[in-house]
Amino acid sequence: MTTGYLGVVRPLDIQQIGEALAIKWDDGTESFVRLETLRRCCPCAGCKGEGDIMGNVYRNPNRALSSQAFQLRRIANVGGYAIQPIWGDGHASGLYSFDYLRKVAAAEANGSNEVME
Repeated sequence: MTTGYLGVVRPLDIQQIGEALAIKWDDGTESFVRLETLRRCCPCAGCKGEGDIMGNVYRNPNRALSSQAFQLRRIANVGGYAIQPIWGDGHASGLYSFDYLRKVAAAEANGSNEVME
C-alpha cells in the first residue's frame, strides 16, 4: 500500500459518472459518492459553520438548494491535499481535503449522512 504525504491516502483518479463521483484511491480502493451527498457535506464555513474560541458555531441560515446546486460543473485541484467542486449554482468555497472526501465516501457507503470528523 502506498500513501501520500504524512500517510494520507490520495486519489489517483476522480471522475463524474452520472449523478456520482467515482474516486480511485492510491491504496487500491474505490469510492462512489452521490453529488447530492457531496454538496450537502460541503465543509465551507457558510455551509458547515465556523466555530469561535468559546465553542459557538456560526453558519448561514439554512436555505433550500436548487437542482443546480447538485450539478457539478468542474473540480479544481487544490495543492496536493484537496479538491474544490464548482457547482451549477455558483457555489465554490468548499475545499474537500482528501481525508474529508474519504470520510464522506465512507459515510455514504455505510448508509449514513453524518460525516465523522
